[in-house]
Amino acid sequence: MLSFYFDFVSPFSYLASIRLPEIVQRYGISVSYKPIDIACAKRAIGNVGPSNRDMPVKLTHLSRDLQRWAQRYGTPLKFPPSFDSRRLNTGFFYAAGEGRQAEYVRRAFHLTWGMGQAFSDETVLRGIASEMGWNVDDFMQFTDSVDGANEYKQSIDEGIARSVFGVPMVVIGDEMWWGNDRLDFVDEYLQSRASN
Repeated sequence: MLSFYFDFVSPFSYLASIRLPEIVQRYGISVSYKPIDIACAKRAIGNVGPSNRDMPVKLTHLSRDLQRWAQRYGTPLKFPPSFDSRRLNTGFFYAAGEGRQAEYVRRAFHLTWGMGQAFSDETVLRGIASEMGWNVDDFMQFTDSVDGANEYKQSIDEGIARSVFGVPMVVIGDEMWWGNDRLDFVDEYLQSRASN
């Protein structure tokens, strides 16, 4: 089992979510998706510096780098207009209850980082629920519910307990790889295990 820690607010998580399914399919393993709040994970280790969005010089170069990765993966990438991913992350647990985690992750990332739509936009949230064939009102209520918040907090706490300090983070047993650009190492690790 491979654990994939992510936050929908992270463009590098979006990019990793594009490539990861192809890697795991090759080795016949499954992905356990684990949404967390990246800001909470950073604070837990004392990383209280400004976000990349607050550093214009870094953001300029980061944006170019993101476009290079998107071009390599053959996927669109557009910055969304806002960055509140709480309800979208919480909605994952509704999808988990329906046994459709991977599809939800794919659709949510496509609408936000792929098409540039806002994470917290009610139209986006309702659109995902409708596309998934769910009762839209039930889904929307869940994203603001105590049950949804508790499941999300449990996932965040689990990530912090496992020393997840950034996203995307891939965890297999005691091995961890941070970043979209580390997926080659994940691939190599799985290849070495498959050949033993």
